[in-house]
Amino acid sequence: MSYFAVACVFLVIGQGLMAAGYGYPFAGVDAPETLALAHLLAIGWLGLLMIGALLQFVPVLIAAPLRAGRLAPSVLLLIVGGLLLLAGGFAALGGAEGLDGLSPGMLPLGAFLLVTGFGLAAAMLASTLLSARALPLPARFVGLGLAALTATILIGAAFAAVLSGIVASDLLATLLLHGVPFHAALGLGGWLSFTAIGVSYRLLPMFMLAPEKVSGAARTVWWTGATALVLVAASVAVVFLDAEAAKTLLALPLVLAFVAVSFYCVDLVRLYRERKRKVVELNIRASYAAFAALLAAVVLISIPATRAAAGEGAAALVYLFAFGWLTGLGLAQLYKIVPFLTWLECYGPILGRIAVPRVQDLVNEGRANFWFGLYYGAVTAATASLFAGSLPSFRVAVAAQLAATLGLMAELVRARRLSSVKGAGVPKPRLFLPLSRPQE
Repeated sequence: MSYFAVACVFLVIGQGLMAAGYGYPFAGVDAPETLALAHLLAIGWLGLLMIGALLQFVPVLIAAPLRAGRLAPSVLLLIVGGLLLLAGGFAALGGAEGLDGLSPGMLPLGAFLLVTGFGLAAAMLASTLLSARALPLPARFVGLGLAALTATILIGAAFAAVLSGIVASDLLATLLLHGVPFHAALGLGGWLSFTAIGVSYRLLPMFMLAPEKVSGAARTVWWTGATALVLVAASVAVVFLDAEAAKTLLALPLVLAFVAVSFYCVDLVRLYRERKRKVVELNIRASYAAFAALLAAVVLISIPATRAAAGEGAAALVYLFAFGWLTGLGLAQLYKIVPFLTWLECYGPILGRIAVPRVQDLVNEGRANFWFGLYYGAVTAATASLFAGSLPSFRVAVAAQLAATLGLMAELVRARRLSSVKGAGVPKPRLFLPLSRPQE
């Protein structure tokens, strides 16, 4: 819960900054302001959300206890501290140097804390996975996602060293000039997306009561996606030899990613059709909207004309990918995970002794359905505004997106406070602080 709470705070901060006109498209895609904003969202929101989810679900994937779980609080502090230093360093590069002690020298220190924090997290999760005799397919997705995380963080640390000026290396300067697309591909496509796909292959059958068989489509998703990630990683080495050739090599991973996503969507339709729970809950319906955003983003980015029309670095499509797919899926699953963990905490110990509510009784789907509709509508409008180059429309759309996000977070708080369960007869848990006694 602590990981989820801090992640949600960073999501609100990131969307608030965009609504206020900070970062792209109000600044260049490679401007320090944009870099600060991108890392607040990619690390603070998506990274912490994924680590928090994996701490819960990696043990479920392999039916084994989490290794070195006592490190989780330290990992959270290291990542948050490193991210704040990184953001401060970017702010200094953007012209705020000297303001309240901000300096580009914060970049390498922040990178060091992030490498340490994510490294410890990867070690915890990888050692847990390796404790299994044989990894099921969803766990293999997570394992490769952790490898992509390691590569992403190390490349980012090299960028920080060069930008801060403490390292003067022609090789690292070349990597900084030409390696940003690979850094983004490994982070958004490898670490976050590949891991999310793996977790979804376990969560969706569980929530929909669908068969958990490994289909041929799932195997195709694994092999094509894994091959694409290996090629992206190998292309990083090619950057040092021939930067233009390395960029050309990205075409093949893009094709493989298109194939992987296509088969993944086919498999999602199969899971939906084979489900035993005929009326699916809101978290599933909202997740399928995120899957549609994933397919749309990958299809559009595969078309050169659309990619060129999406702005600097295909910004509009990256926005759709980050907020429609990754953030949409994250919010949808939080809407189920938070009530589920709250139910376990409050009613698990007394189950069988007295009548207890259902997990879905802790939430109000009618109210949350409106917020999810507003959220996905706002993401669509913001993406269209980026294509059109309309800054006022973009700010309005992001403001609506922020409002929907706050509405959904209010629903999570209500679930945590048992607000929809009158006369529950159990102590109310704290919102997110661990290792503390419940409040009456």
